[in-house]
Amino acid sequence: MTPEYIEIRGARENNLKNVDLRIPKRKITIFTGVSGSGKSSIVFDTIATEAQRQLYENFSMFIRNLLPRFPQPQADAISNLSMAVVVDQKRLGGGSHSTMGTITDISPVLRLLFSRLGTPQVGAANVFSFNDPQGMCMACSGRGRKLGFDASKFIDPSKSLREGAIQAPGMVSWEKDMYINSGFFDPDKKVSSFSKEELDLLLYAGPRKFKLRMGEGSMNATFMGVIEKFERAYIRRDLKTLSDRTQKMIMPYLQEQPCPLCKGARLNEVALSCRIRGYTIAELSAMEVGELIAFLKTINDPVAQPMVTTLTERLQHLADMGLDYLSLNRETDTLSGGESQRVKMVKHLSSSLIDVLYIFDEPSVGLHPRDVYRLTRLLQKLRDKGNTVIVVEHDPDVIRIADHVVDVGPLAGMRGGAIMYEGDLPGLLKSETLTGKYMQEPMPLKTAYRRPSGLLPVRQGHANNLQNVDVDIPRGILTVVTGVAGSGKSSLIHHAFLAAHPEAVVIDQSPVGTSSRSNPATYTGAMDLIRKAFAAANGVDAALFSFNSKGACENCQGTGVIYTDLAFLEGIKTCCEVCQGKRYKEEVLAYRLDGKSVSEVLEMTVSEAAAFFTGKDLLRKLQTMIEVGLEYLTLGQPLSTLSGGECQRIKLASELHKKGSIYVMDEPTTGLHLSDVGRLIDLMNGLVDKGNTVIVIEHNLEVIRNADWIIDMGPEGGHKGGRIMFEGTPADLLKAGSHTARYLKEALRTDLAADLS
Repeated sequence: MTPEYIEIRGARENNLKNVDLRIPKRKITIFTGVSGSGKSSIVFDTIATEAQRQLYENFSMFIRNLLPRFPQPQADAISNLSMAVVVDQKRLGGGSHSTMGTITDISPVLRLLFSRLGTPQVGAANVFSFNDPQGMCMACSGRGRKLGFDASKFIDPSKSLREGAIQAPGMVSWEKDMYINSGFFDPDKKVSSFSKEELDLLLYAGPRKFKLRMGEGSMNATFMGVIEKFERAYIRRDLKTLSDRTQKMIMPYLQEQPCPLCKGARLNEVALSCRIRGYTIAELSAMEVGELIAFLKTINDPVAQPMVTTLTERLQHLADMGLDYLSLNRETDTLSGGESQRVKMVKHLSSSLIDVLYIFDEPSVGLHPRDVYRLTRLLQKLRDKGNTVIVVEHDPDVIRIADHVVDVGPLAGMRGGAIMYEGDLPGLLKSETLTGKYMQEPMPLKTAYRRPSGLLPVRQGHANNLQNVDVDIPRGILTVVTGVAGSGKSSLIHHAFLAAHPEAVVIDQSPVGTSSRSNPATYTGAMDLIRKAFAAANGVDAALFSFNSKGACENCQGTGVIYTDLAFLEGIKTCCEVCQGKRYKEEVLAYRLDGKSVSEVLEMTVSEAAAFFTGKDLLRKLQTMIEVGLEYLTLGQPLSTLSGGECQRIKLASELHKKGSIYVMDEPTTGLHLSDVGRLIDLMNGLVDKGNTVIVIEHNLEVIRNADWIIDMGPEGGHKGGRIMFEGTPADLLKAGSHTARYLKEALRTDLAADLS
């Protein structure tokens, strides 16, 4: 009989306290709890690691040597595991040759369709691949872009040629005089008044002979466009052969731009000559997913039917996950973490495997409430195919679809690591856990709003899909920018707004450094002050108190561990026997500050350190970490051990030390438990109360209902977005007709029903 439960006994990874668990198979189990409580330690460091380790042990030693190595988790027993598929938030890399079409295996099917149905017939499917020599544009090697000179930096259009419009680097006066005296242009005409033909001649013309007037006579000379001249001199040679001085001179004028031969299509002329119903494969790949589905449905040729069915099914999965605004030619390394995770799901939804263990890390990240509903349907589809689905999640709408809930806590760090509740959803709501309490007691809709102290204008915003947007963002209040994924929120703020107001302090989702040598103290700058305090108290060099410098244990170079490479076997880490994992030389540990060594200080939690130190600058840095809810972290804990939510908040803590009255936050609730969202809102309100302006890009309804002002983008994603659907207060939003308004109204109805029951 097939085991009905995954069983774990005595799990002790990170902060887990001998956890015993039974997780039902072929159900959706959702792990909840505050950030840092131990959810990831159970799901990823214990279950996923052991499932992958056992799977890899079935391969030969040669194959295992090519695969990632997984250590055996600290647990007494883990049994009844299935093959695990981990769908995490790591961004998809792959460089310029990896696109959404290639990563999802949609492009190969589209290439096959063109080889069978396209006219004229030009060959097999590989002819339509920009990664194959037979299909790629040879000028750009299938990248669609080439390094070239930025014409706007070469020419000042407000001047005439005689006034010095040509500003090319290293060009001597006689060369500029050649353009003035060439006879091809009116030398006193402003370049801004040049026709397209004149501008093309000035910039891109190939070599042509002409008579150059010289005093009373003339001489034969060769005319060449300014950009063409520089392309030949520098770009068409290997840049590495140029002198350092020359490279330094031209680098500010260089930028990647569409390949002049294929115009960004990546393919050669042969591949682009083949069409289906008037479209090339490059044009179809550039269509948004929703448009491409509609086009494919118009193809009714029997030969194409199996391919069309496969394509529409896979594209529909993307649309169902709220990614209908993306296109197949979108490079994977430009996708956000949330988009990357949803793209990965497409492959698994098309799989015919069953009894697989699917593990998801906060799949709702970056999703509007409208798209969270679509996501939950997809998770249910995976379960209904006979798979076990485990999700780490904070979003109440995702938690509500759970067949089984495991709540980890009670708090974070050393005060977490225990199972607070396991059972069904109704039981969680009745429990006294933080999760149950906050799901039952959502925040009310804000009704008293601050008045703006001024306006921050954005005019003619046209980045990406913005439709020449004009908007005034209020100064001195809390503004939330919302809208479905791809609606233009980030384009409005990160491109249009920051271009107009570059002084703003940005706290975005770019990753923090996760080196084992980086910790909360070093990342926030507190460690510099701690070293100075120790140095002043002991009259020695501050560098002695750095485990990356003079004070490092010489045996382990300040890492605290010794790594032993066992060639084809798994390498092992052992505690350094000289410093006992303390990272410092023995003589450094002898120095004291109020009775504590530097190693003992790094073992303190942030709140303990705040009680220990007295320096104002250091206390300010520690207090900011406490304000963002990281008081439980130890100062020396490696950043590589922090959860995604903790990394986001430590970045927030470090950025808040910068001087600036405008703060831009990009989805700061990422990875935050419902209880921590309340603390974050208090932090934002505190910033505004001190006279700052806070602008937040956010989907979280708790943040939206606590805003002073809302800017709602839409109506949809991609080219159907980029417009402002609503500007006003949360109360006024309830009267609007956007997706955000609809889900805010539904949330308030749900809250009212819960109160009445």
